Amino acid sequence: MAGARIERLVTSGTFSLDGGTWDVDNNVWIVGDDSEAVVIDAAHDADAIVLALGGRTLRAIVCTHAHNDHIDAAPDLADRTGAPVLLHPDDLPLWKQTHPDRTPDGELADGQAVTVAGARLTVLHTPGHAPGAVCLYAPDLAALFSGDTLFAGGPGATGRSYSDFPTIIGSIRDRLLALPHDTVVHTGHGDTTTIGAEAPHLQEWIDRGC
Repeated sequence: MAGARIERLVTSGTFSLDGGTWDVDNNVWIVGDDSEAVVIDAAHDADAIVLALGGRTLRAIVCTHAHNDHIDAAPDLADRTGAPVLLHPDDLPLWKQTHPDRTPDGELADGQAVTVAGARLTVLHTPGHAPGAVCLYAPDLAALFSGDTLFAGGPGATGRSYSDFPTIIGSIRDRLLALPHDTVVHTGHGDTTTIGAEAPHLQEWIDRGC
């Protein structure tokens, strides 16, 4: 059994894309133990994230995708902790909309492992909400960190630039529905769910050929 635990911090700010701006609350996920951690999606408030870390060594800042509300605090958090910012390269065009003068410190690739406090988080490339969207699967913790790919109630939004509904449905079908049904899905916004709870609704879309 891994010594890692999962903590949720909710931060508030705005999401902007395609000329619109909306108020949003984001889930920042901290995975680790009393000495080290990784942050999944450094949203809005580096001060709050540093406070939640409580002096632990930050090993990495993992971006599930590069919409501004998921990455706006990432450079500041990296500067203050020395942790690298990791992003799938397919999302660099989105990243540059928010941080044109700074690039991520490293790339995420499908199948890559991020390890912290004995827990292994495997990167699953799940495009659709964004081209470089990823989920992180941690079997030792029976957990999936889904970013905005999967929520309680269905797939992430695909109505704006760089997104595609058939692609996100294919990602969920091929990458997520094969996971154990008791896997807890820790989402980018809102409440957690499980793969089993979402599977019947998602299968309906798949069966209709979406």
